[in-house]
Amino acid sequence: MTGILTAANVVVWLVLQLGIAAGATRMNSRHFARDNWYYRVRDWERRFYRRWLRIRRWKRLLPDGAPWVGAKFRKKTLAWRDVAYMGQFVIETRRGEATHWFAFVCFPLFFLWNPHWAWIVMAAYAAAANIPCIIVQRYNREAVRKFLLRHDSNCPATSR
Repeated sequence: MTGILTAANVVVWLVLQLGIAAGATRMNSRHFARDNWYYRVRDWERRFYRRWLRIRRWKRLLPDGAPWVGAKFRKKTLAWRDVAYMGQFVIETRRGEATHWFAFVCFPLFFLWNPHWAWIVMAAYAAAANIPCIIVQRYNREAVRKFLLRHDSNCPATSR
């Protein structure tokens, strides 16, 4: 029975995460074009990410899921350093963050068919698979936003 449950959980997580990512990829970029309270990186986060989490040391170890769902924009590395590209990069980090948050909050769905002890496993997996990606999206967005503020203060990606 445990083997069947494990297989079901793996398949459902895979379908769920890839489905959410594919759906977000197909959403119009205008949904992610403006900064707001949700996407805004707080002062305490900047310090926390840099000093305590030391993101620059491990962020490159995370995969870029864009190719898995047919997305054309890759966020693993910066391809160009012009304003238009960087503005789109900011938008894509918002899209990626929203995707990972939505996948993360879906973990209670797994409570429907799993025993109580597995609820902790499902919550831990959801956190491990999504929280590091959310943090990196926020960290990268802030770094790129600083570039944009220096080079183009009228870029919509930097507006608040």
